[in-house]
Amino acid sequence: MITSHDFSSNYLVLVPQELSFYNLFKMLWSNEIDKMGFVHSQKDREDYLHNRLIVVFFSLLFQKILLLFSKTLAKFGSIVEFSLNLLSSNGGLFMLLKNFYQGKMEIPKPESEKFISFIGQIDKRVELERSIKPRDCTYFSALTVMASKLSYENHAFVKTIVQDHWKMELIGFYHFWNDFQEKHATKAFILQDKTPNPNIILVVFRGTEIFDANAWCTDIDLSWYEFPGMGKIHGGFIKSLGLQRKTGWPKHVKPDPDRPVAYYFIREKLRELLRLNRRAKFIITGHSLGGALAALFPAVLALHEETWLLNRLHGIYTYGQPRVGNDKFNKFMEIVLHKHGCKYFRFVYSNDIVTRLPTNAPNFMFKHFGTCLYFDSCYKGKEVEEEAVKNYFSFCGMIQHFFVALWELVRSFLIPYIGGPQYTETWLLKAIRVISVVFPFLFPGLAAHNMQDYVNLTRLGSQHLFINLQDNVILESYHSSDDEPCYDIAPEYEEIIF
Repeated sequence: MITSHDFSSNYLVLVPQELSFYNLFKMLWSNEIDKMGFVHSQKDREDYLHNRLIVVFFSLLFQKILLLFSKTLAKFGSIVEFSLNLLSSNGGLFMLLKNFYQGKMEIPKPESEKFISFIGQIDKRVELERSIKPRDCTYFSALTVMASKLSYENHAFVKTIVQDHWKMELIGFYHFWNDFQEKHATKAFILQDKTPNPNIILVVFRGTEIFDANAWCTDIDLSWYEFPGMGKIHGGFIKSLGLQRKTGWPKHVKPDPDRPVAYYFIREKLRELLRLNRRAKFIITGHSLGGALAALFPAVLALHEETWLLNRLHGIYTYGQPRVGNDKFNKFMEIVLHKHGCKYFRFVYSNDIVTRLPTNAPNFMFKHFGTCLYFDSCYKGKEVEEEAVKNYFSFCGMIQHFFVALWELVRSFLIPYIGGPQYTETWLLKAIRVISVVFPFLFPGLAAHNMQDYVNLTRLGSQHLFINLQDNVILESYHSSDDEPCYDIAPEYEEIIF
């Protein structure tokens, strides 16, 4: 599909849909890569393509394979999820056979409040940690990681957990339009936590769905666009957030109720919610792809000079987040976060491969910004500039990955006795850990991306680190009377509020 890139004067877009395997391998010796139909580029193409040829080659190769088997992967995923729910809803294999014989077998419905995604089957915990209270230093971390895990579930499931179990208000569950893929590909939900004072509005982006080939292609895509004053940004992520195919990032777009766009819709919803509660702030969170969208959302707010909203942003919490931009973008974001006093917490667990994507090869443009909160396989955390083994695909890294995966397998049998029964791992996660040991090239990094370990690090992780983070400082800063404004009010909303 040919698309316009006129909104950016400097870009490079890889289009695996227009690529044949012959041309893919031809690019390894061709001197005219930028003239091939599967590369749309402007300005910096020569330096980017020729100096990173092998990395671009593998990015395109993996995308091509994923797209080739996308329908097969989706069907396989549906069968796997249905089978897992069939087993769990009937109490296991023995009870399933018994119920089938007695004619009482329960058939799971994919959109019901009982149907659990593959991610949810790996870690079935849905309750918030009861010992963590709103004024505890780990409260927001514990809430955002569970919300990020919950984002993989269907609407009915999310509504039941948020309202009946967490006793919070579900504002909405949304399927957003991707103008480049021409489908509703981005998902998110918004909840309001009235437990702390002031209230917190939580925006949760869904991460990479394991059987969605397009989502995985987005993660490993090396396309980028450059925006004035911001720098270069990962093309796949910015498209998922709401980049417009013809106009890029205009400050306003005409809303389409049938095709809501993530950034614009959420921005207006936040304005609506925050003008009704002048004391409230909001937090953005997500795991994997969801973490990338959470990190980019305030960047576009800054591009549009949405000062009022940025002043109401308490923090960004990401888990297993991939890299989203270049050095210039990172400096831009650090200035934005500092100016508005916004906290940014990027959690990384051990050998998580997604946090090392796109690759950090020498002189490569994609970098992380802010401080990394790195937790090893014993859940010991520390603040570092970059996670250990920045480039996953290295010889030294492969050896380390194997031994860590072996320890994680052993730990899966020990952790219930160390932390308690709530940390018991499912047979599915244990099976994944076995595969990681048997195939140590890629699987240890994928296994480390699971939500079980990210939830565990917020509960079992180093407490001194969370105390130093002071992510709950918002709770200590509100001692004004109810009649005293806590924030500057946007002029266009002043009459409505007062």
